[in-house]
Amino acid sequence: MTTGTLITVAPTGAESAKAEVPALPVTLDELLLTAKECEALGAAVIHVHIRDDEAKPTLDQGRLRETVAALRESTDLIVQLSSGGAVTDPEADRLAVLDAGPDMASCTMGTLNFGDDVFLNRWEFIVDLHTRMQERRIVPEYEIFDLGHLTALQRLLGKYGLPAGGHVHVDFVMGVPGGMPGTTSALVAAHQALRDLPEGTTFSATGIGRSTIPVMLASLSAGGHLRVGMEDTVTYAKGRPVESNMQLVARAVGFAQLAQRPPLTTAEARGLLGVPAAGR
Repeated sequence: MTTGTLITVAPTGAESAKAEVPALPVTLDELLLTAKECEALGAAVIHVHIRDDEAKPTLDQGRLRETVAALRESTDLIVQLSSGGAVTDPEADRLAVLDAGPDMASCTMGTLNFGDDVFLNRWEFIVDLHTRMQERRIVPEYEIFDLGHLTALQRLLGKYGLPAGGHVHVDFVMGVPGGMPGTTSALVAAHQALRDLPEGTTFSATGIGRSTIPVMLASLSAGGHLRVGMEDTVTYAKGRPVESNMQLVARAVGFAQLAQRPPLTTAEARGLLGVPAAGR
């Protein structure tokens, strides 16, 4: 049982529209304010999607570099860029995310139906992303939307070796229509499947929408970590919109403390994940 809790905030995502969710941080200034607030509460990692001047998802290289630099200057958070982008983004643009030099990047371990869309992650693309991160010493977070993705990860590590930093960390993304449900039983099944991965593998869990709280509680009880944020839910309770990412992080911190597993500091999180010290 891990004694502390790694808390990741995913503040924006690529799905919600600013016009429908006014509290969504889409400008750099809004993102930096969110990052500072969430770090002060106990978040150690920030999972980043960015938007353009019209608040639409983008993988613009200049904006990505500016965002990484600004987050490093303003916070001690581990900066994790999404290589998933939006479901319509081409592979070349998703690979180029690594050129912005983040501490970490996501690596989704398979294709799945994503609501009415298809989130395409071909095997060759996954291998390319994994090996490029090895070369650049960028630490991956392997995003697992279904149990078969854990089998794919076992295959990936067996053929291409451990990630940068040597530690394997996965995030169970639960409750996406087309992926595994956001239930305790599904988390237990995913947790059991970790036995086939390298010893010491750790996991976080993300509950989409109404599965947020059940997944948080199940993850903590199984020794896992938490990812929360407005990328994953924009409703705090039934009929009550989320006011800010800080509100979601504060709830996660409260649950972690109740479980007697207080939030990890950024330094402790770097040690757990194998992420080099800031300013590497």
